[in-house]
Amino acid sequence: MNPVRQKIYALAEQTAEDEGFELVSVDMIGSGRKATLRIAIDKEGGVTIGDCERMSRRLEALLDVEDPIKGSYMLEVSSPGLDRPLIKQADFEKNIEKLARVVVTEKIDNQTFFIGRITDVGEGWIRLKLGKKGAKEEECKDVFIPMDKISKARLEIEF
Repeated sequence: MNPVRQKIYALAEQTAEDEGFELVSVDMIGSGRKATLRIAIDKEGGVTIGDCERMSRRLEALLDVEDPIKGSYMLEVSSPGLDRPLIKQADFEKNIEKLARVVVTEKIDNQTFFIGRITDVGEGWIRLKLGKKGAKEEECKDVFIPMDKISKARLEIEF
């Protein structure tokens, strides 16, 4: 992580913690006058618009004082959504039994993309149960994925 991103992350994490939120993600999209700093927060029971507004005001004031970003940018604070990203091991642990989409950097069982139910999480790995909806247990297969091989993961929306 570059020093500017580290500073922004630290400020966002401290602000979220002070407000009783979990910092889910920090992303800087674009550059110049079209730059957008996207912050996703969460809390038990979900995030309200008022929560996002409160976080935005506190973080905006702190960013104005610390000024880690040179130039103008737009600050967006939101909830992670139903299809929230899974970044840390704790994210996977909190979502055991939920359906996830996982992209890996190297082939595992001849695949780089998986959709499966998170069934277990260990130190540095996750286990997904792959299979069609309504499939019998014997028709499903488990795949173990090392955390360091995951390039992107998020929950899948289920209806």
